Amino acid sequence: MKKLTIDLGQRSYDILIGTDLIEQTGRIIVEVLFPSQVIVLTHPSIKALYGEKLDSALSSVGMKPHWIEIPEGESSKSLAQAGEIFDRLFELNCDRKSLLVALGGGVIGDLTGFIAAVWLRGLPFVQVPTTLLSQVDSSVGGKTAINHPQGKNLIGAFYQPQRVIIDLNTLKTLPANEFKAGLAEVVKYGIIEDPDFFEFLENNSTAILAQDPECLQRIVQTSCTVKGQVVEKDETESNHRMILNYGHTIGHAVEALTHYTDYLHGEAVAIGMVYAARLSRNLGKCDPGVPERIQALLEKLGLPTTLPKLDVDAIVESMTHDKKAVQKKIRFVLVTQIGTVEIVDDIPPNELKKVLQND
Repeated sequence: MKKLTIDLGQRSYDILIGTDLIEQTGRIIVEVLFPSQVIVLTHPSIKALYGEKLDSALSSVGMKPHWIEIPEGESSKSLAQAGEIFDRLFELNCDRKSLLVALGGGVIGDLTGFIAAVWLRGLPFVQVPTTLLSQVDSSVGGKTAINHPQGKNLIGAFYQPQRVIIDLNTLKTLPANEFKAGLAEVVKYGIIEDPDFFEFLENNSTAILAQDPECLQRIVQTSCTVKGQVVEKDETESNHRMILNYGHTIGHAVEALTHYTDYLHGEAVAIGMVYAARLSRNLGKCDPGVPERIQALLEKLGLPTTLPKLDVDAIVESMTHDKKAVQKKIRFVLVTQIGTVEIVDDIPPNELKKVLQND
């Protein structure tokens, strides 16, 4: 088991990465917490896979959990779903020492974190991510949110977990398209911070897709390390942390305009990264070979790189509602070379539309 620490003063916590960690969850929790009760939030399909193991692990240290099952899909990250969970927490007499456990992917992690941040003005919670995307990205850093019909993650808070427990064995049961979607966020870390890691991904794409254990350990550990370092510098995304949104400005627009049903989050981000790189090239920020290299790697990993047929004006309008936009001026993360990006304010709309129209 590998342990990484996110150093945020009183809000510091450990990320534990290894195999067979779900069976050790109870022991891992009591090292830092003694909750009055434990409530696990998950999807029915995830509970069917890991519910018995987690229930046993928690019960072994005297924490018999309650379970709240949430429907699958991005549509569950809603105010309506949050309201149903609040009702259930009230029924369970949930107090400020009650612990929430997020067992699942990004939807479960984001929703559970949001509930933990606002119910009784703050409950402790633990992330047990079961998808690659959540293991390398959404479970780390304390971003919690639900969606608004007009945009993704518009309602949320920065609220850190007590621990992140990453069991690599869960990736064995992950559908192939969800595994590939998680790889988009992995590629992002190479683009924004680590050119050697990007090259490793280029040279090992076949082994990664085959889920070679050593490759999995490296990509999860490296991704968490890079994200942790960025979060430590800028926990609440005042400036530097925005680099983690590379590819997300366009990606979130694609998700919103396709009603969160046509693309997995990582798939939309993959598309967004390619078009952000092309915008960088057109603005003279990077060499022509940079977007080509990014697109080639994403395609080797089986990810989409072409925008769906959407109205360009609608895409631009959606981006003005992005959380990073100020006074409807679109703020972009642009790549200057593999391993280095910069945040650019007020992208010229004509340049943006030119890129979006270029198939």
